[in-house]
Amino acid sequence: MDLAYYPGCSLYQSAMLYNHQTRLIFARLGLHLHEIDDWSCCGATSAGKINDFMAIALPARNLGIAENSGFSELVIPCAACYSRTVVAQKQLQDFPLLKNEINQELSQKVKDNIRVSSTLDVLQREMGGGRLAAIDLEKLEGFRPACYYGCMHTRFPYDVPVADNVENPRAMEEVLKAIGIKAVDWNYKTLCCGASSVIYNTECALDLMAKIMRDALARDANCLVVTCPMCQMNMESQQEKFCTKHNIKERLPVYFITELIGMAFGFSKKDLQPEDDMFTTGMDWTQLCGDSV
Repeated sequence: MDLAYYPGCSLYQSAMLYNHQTRLIFARLGLHLHEIDDWSCCGATSAGKINDFMAIALPARNLGIAENSGFSELVIPCAACYSRTVVAQKQLQDFPLLKNEINQELSQKVKDNIRVSSTLDVLQREMGGGRLAAIDLEKLEGFRPACYYGCMHTRFPYDVPVADNVENPRAMEEVLKAIGIKAVDWNYKTLCCGASSVIYNTECALDLMAKIMRDALARDANCLVVTCPMCQMNMESQQEKFCTKHNIKERLPVYFITELIGMAFGFSKKDLQPEDDMFTTGMDWTQLCGDSV
């Protein structure tokens, strides 16, 4: 299956690991990701704070590129990019005059004929219904993950359809169950980690992260599993700071869900680590994956 792919800015910077693993896992599942040509920043949180029009126009440009490339589905790994894009798509549907105004400036017009999915949406769909029968799964023992969704995966600043439970999403738990891992039940799976406020309101963000860590530890989790690059970066890079500040003795690794799936699929640690030339030489991902499902 061929899918359009929008990595967004973070997957070529702080979340290169997630980019590499997403491509690797999808290829193993027989899903071929095609990065859309000449994509641009979706505006993330900054556009929405300073310019409502640009917050829609920026992701609209990427939607137009994907739609005019002939794909029926666009996959977006980053929670912020996914949120920004599905909200823009729905607003363009609800406000035809705005859609016409934006389309006048786009060389590739928004047609509203493409499905926008998160990485987790596709994994949940493709890893169910016996899809994994053709893959020899490695048995992963000792993992007790707390699935941390963050605040952007199911809660949006506009009324858009949400497939999962808004307050108690279960998609990650279902995907992990498919590879033999049982996640813990806990309370803070959708609490905000502070996101970019760690830069300008550091103390507040550290307090939020500490609450997340304390509850995960209280439920006997021994790792966190995420799909959001910002959540992963905050909970990993700031962990020593917020644990020290709040006198938390334990530390937890923070995995992208693709890392655990990759281990279950039998990829080595080296396979799951990105190499710079993989993104510049047009690498054929089947070289690593072998025969896909």
